[in-house]
Amino acid sequence: MKNYGFIRVAAAVPAIRLADPAYNAEEICRLIDKAIEEEVNLIVFPELSLTGSTCGDLFTNAALLKGAEEGLDKIERHMQNRFLEEDICITAVVGLPICYNGKLYNCAAVLGNGFLEGYVPKISVTDSSIFSSGNDFLSLPSDELQVFTINSAMLFHLNGTTFAVEIGDDIRRPIPPSADHSLAGAAIIANPSSTAEILYTDIYRKGILQQHSARTHTAYIHASAGCGESSTDQVFAGATAVWENGDCLAEGDRYRSESSMTIADVDYERLSTLRMKDAAFRNCTSCKKYESVIIGSNEKTTDFGRKLYRHIEPHPFAPAGDLDYRCREILDIQTAALARRLAHINCNTAVIGISGGLDSTLALLVAAMAFDRLGWSRDRIIGVTMPGYGTTSRTKNNATDLMDALGITSKEISIVSACNQHFADLEHDPEVHDATYENTQARERTQILMDLANKTNGLVVGTGDLSELALGWATYNGDHMSMYGVNAGVPKTLVRSLVKWAAENRFDTCKSEGTRGVREILLDIVDTPISPELLPANDKGEIQQVTEDLVGPYELHDFFIYHFMRNGYSPEKILFLATKVFCHPEEHSVCHPEAHSVCHPEEHSVCHPEERSDVRISYYDEETIKKWLKTFVRRFFNQQFKRSCLPDGPAVGSVSLSPRGGWQMPSDAWSTFFSAEI
Repeated sequence: MKNYGFIRVAAAVPAIRLADPAYNAEEICRLIDKAIEEEVNLIVFPELSLTGSTCGDLFTNAALLKGAEEGLDKIERHMQNRFLEEDICITAVVGLPICYNGKLYNCAAVLGNGFLEGYVPKISVTDSSIFSSGNDFLSLPSDELQVFTINSAMLFHLNGTTFAVEIGDDIRRPIPPSADHSLAGAAIIANPSSTAEILYTDIYRKGILQQHSARTHTAYIHASAGCGESSTDQVFAGATAVWENGDCLAEGDRYRSESSMTIADVDYERLSTLRMKDAAFRNCTSCKKYESVIIGSNEKTTDFGRKLYRHIEPHPFAPAGDLDYRCREILDIQTAALARRLAHINCNTAVIGISGGLDSTLALLVAAMAFDRLGWSRDRIIGVTMPGYGTTSRTKNNATDLMDALGITSKEISIVSACNQHFADLEHDPEVHDATYENTQARERTQILMDLANKTNGLVVGTGDLSELALGWATYNGDHMSMYGVNAGVPKTLVRSLVKWAAENRFDTCKSEGTRGVREILLDIVDTPISPELLPANDKGEIQQVTEDLVGPYELHDFFIYHFMRNGYSPEKILFLATKVFCHPEEHSVCHPEAHSVCHPEEHSVCHPEERSDVRISYYDEETIKKWLKTFVRRFFNQQFKRSCLPDGPAVGSVSLSPRGGWQMPSDAWSTFFSAEI
């Protein structure tokens, strides 16, 4: 049973009785059993969860300390029985007080399958605290550390990944222990905590977990004390959350009166890839000496194919949650980039081929905004529509109407006669609709734009997008070439969102008498099928060459592009995730983050992302997904030569195909090995 680079983790809050370690141990064992039912590999309980964190001077009482040790023994035996009798593997992090050399330490015990692997002490303690700092153990001889297994610098190796522990407020230190843990190799940080809840605590906690997990490229499991703690002077909310590289995978409800558990599937393979790519991370090292502990595990315990406690975004380049911010920011980036280039070369015009399709429309909108920013008249933008054999009235009318509505200079130059002459020169039969037939049209259009730019002292603004570049869906030295590729960093699924957002937020001009307004035209372009229009239209004058029928759905390809380039996933893992997202929901189970909180251990909720009203995806069977994934792999490798000589263009996100640092790959790399995985 494959784990696909995932490990299932849980943050659990038991409903404790203060200063009753025997009862608390029973409740912890019950939660461990429920975690086992959910095939959890690593479960984290709050700080001092065996006793409660608000015992005050009771922590110095011998009976309570002994009871905590006995409670831990009970949990150990319970886990050992499940492991030895049923081959059930689970690792637990449980908080308790430990007395050593006459000092009291706030520790987290790590139990691998019920066997004590070590105690991790808390470092940050206040003057009013009865506990001593875990820094005391940094000066102990290494042989003594091994005897007592108390060490703040411990790495635990589990199920193909590594985790470490930092307790409570240690994360708030200027340099948290987990910073060193991550540099030493820990991909997961377990954080047993006991933080009182006051105004804005929740906002502060989320901010620090988001930033810290992103900066260290870690998954952060946070479990804070809750129900059962004293409310004499403070309130404890039982906050639970799992963050991964700045993304909240799951978050539990606070202020619950019963035990609760929040589950998520952490992608440690993704974290490893992001660390390799991040120069700021890989150029740092930890100066601490770490003790490594290997925890025996059985990777068959978690069936990720049956159920995945993780939201998989269908459209990673255009997620619904932050689409407004994303569109505004990307359009500003594109606009600033083009304005900078236009001003630098002091050109008179910008020349753009306008087809009535999405890509050229986005490039034109960016050009209009760039000219507005520079204070230049829009009539210095020259839009050229170049009808050919496959041009339809819908796209042509949209192109000309949009140019008129935006107030730019428009030209119409037919390419038919020039292409006919070229076919005659080549002795090519124009009835043969092959690559020569199609590419002749693309190169003729590019020649017109380049020469017109020379004539008007202008710059040709490229329209090709990131998805087309990844698939090589462009004619070499045709639409593949320009003087500035303003859409080079924008994938196709995002192009559509950007044009629609611009229509509703930047160009929502009212319709004037007898003409269409910019917004109306843009929305019609958004609804137009994607096509290069290089083959003749059908008998009804409609587009018959639909790109997605030939190369595959762009929502699938953009999903493949993102996970192959950004996360470094293998084709096998991409296929696994794609089936989770794009196959019909009855065929599999995926959990959305809001469903990850198991409020009552006896029950839980699972849902598919399509159940969210803000997500619109198409469904495909597994064989169809596999077919287009094979197409993606083949074309991505075989078409690299086109990307080796791309014109300048702005990166707008974390995925870029620029050969000048965005994506470096030999043009003669073989795709055979990668295709074989599918």
